Amino acid sequence: MTNKKILFSVVTVLFWFSLYAYVPQLTNYANEMGASYRLIGLIGGAYGFTQTILRIPIGIISDKLMKRKVFVLLGIICAVISAASVYFLPNPYTLLIARLIAGIASATWVNFTILFLSYYDSSESSKAIAIINTNNRIGQLFSMLFGGIVAIRFGVKQVFLLSTIIAAISLFLGAFIYESKEKSRINIKSNNKDFGFMDVVKNKKVVRISILAAVIQMMVYSTNFGFTPIIARKLGADDLQLSFLTTIFTLPQVLFSLLSVTIFTKKFGEVLTLKIGFLISAIVCILTPFTTKLYILYIMQLISGIGNIIVFTLTMSMVIKGVETNLMTTTMGFYQAVFGLGMILGPILLGNIGDIFGLTAGFIVVGILGLVSVWYTNKLSI
Repeated sequence: MTNKKILFSVVTVLFWFSLYAYVPQLTNYANEMGASYRLIGLIGGAYGFTQTILRIPIGIISDKLMKRKVFVLLGIICAVISAASVYFLPNPYTLLIARLIAGIASATWVNFTILFLSYYDSSESSKAIAIINTNNRIGQLFSMLFGGIVAIRFGVKQVFLLSTIIAAISLFLGAFIYESKEKSRINIKSNNKDFGFMDVVKNKKVVRISILAAVIQMMVYSTNFGFTPIIARKLGADDLQLSFLTTIFTLPQVLFSLLSVTIFTKKFGEVLTLKIGFLISAIVCILTPFTTKLYILYIMQLISGIGNIIVFTLTMSMVIKGVETNLMTTTMGFYQAVFGLGMILGPILLGNIGDIFGLTAGFIVVGILGLVSVWYTNKLSI
């Protein structure tokens, strides 16, 4: 791997570290500060809300300018602001605002992805997607592990300080990442005012893949990054064990991100591989609230992580296949905006069901949506 790829990978790892170090403690931290399940759901959904409304505009503007680096740096700046605001003003409503800002940071993942793709030939796009997703997961993995250690040693508030420092380092290194000036001039449709957005919306394959991505994000952000830690706390988990819970969810994804677009798709095909990923995720989701032992919950998180990364990496790889260079960021922006809807609706849905019928009912409903997605993957063959 060349130096520019290594530097970009380091920046990516640190960026995602800063965004996820406090995630395992997030819902319980809000709960301990007096937030209701409904407000916790809003806090969880806020992260997806700003992503959803900004990813398409960011994609269109980025394709118009054919520039990615400036958006990458703006995203990292938002990561700094998000973590720092909670550290200096800790309360549920600051947490809500901070997650909105974190969503802005995450919205620039569109630009991270396309800029990294520019370092590879078009024939290696699946490999590039797998590598950058692996960098994403490595950042999350180490952030949750070290975040948990800091939380139990110094308190949850200090995890936000850790995130602020790591984001600042990422910003410094990000100033040196490479962007080709030659690539920034290619194939711009200057006579198209929406820069191909309607072409993307009319592409049934892109829309269907994006819907599937939204469902898997709905499942993950309502359970694994939402209410599963509350179940773990009821089973006796402390802050460090909560971090281990999310670390175990992320751990297999480092390996399976690459396997899902290589060995699995060659052996089973893309559609069947997606079915397997959704089936794994749905079954674990339905069984989670019935878990009575913490170690069993750990095992289920491990399995859930495999299902999640299979679906996430494969849909991300499939959505840009055959897409023109000048529409890549718009397409990726549309895809990520749609899956952002899942990140919003998942926590809000489960939170509201949890307030009315209990968390068990919420997990079952979300799991059923995963089972429906197993059937919906058949539409990708049409």
